[in-house]
Amino acid sequence: MKNDIHPDYHTIKIVMTDGTEYTTRSTWGSEGDTMHLEIDPNSHPAWTGGNQQLMDRGGRLSKFKKRFEGLGF
Repeated sequence: MKNDIHPDYHTIKIVMTDGTEYTTRSTWGSEGDTMHLEIDPNSHPAWTGGNQQLMDRGGRLSKFKKRFEGLGF
C-alpha cells in the first residue's frame, strides 16, 4: 500500500443544537476541534416526526392530489 494516502483520523467534540456534547473520532477538522451541528436528530423533523408543511410550488401538489384522489389513500 502507498504511504500517507489516508486522511488523519482524530478525536473531535460534537455539540448538538440543544447544547449536549459528545466526543467521537472523525476525519473532519483537526485534533480537538469542535463541530457545532445546525441540524441534528433532536431537532430535525425527519427524526422527530414533527409537523411538516408541504409547499405547493407551481401547483405540483394540487395536480398530484387531483390525479390520485380516487385511489382511497
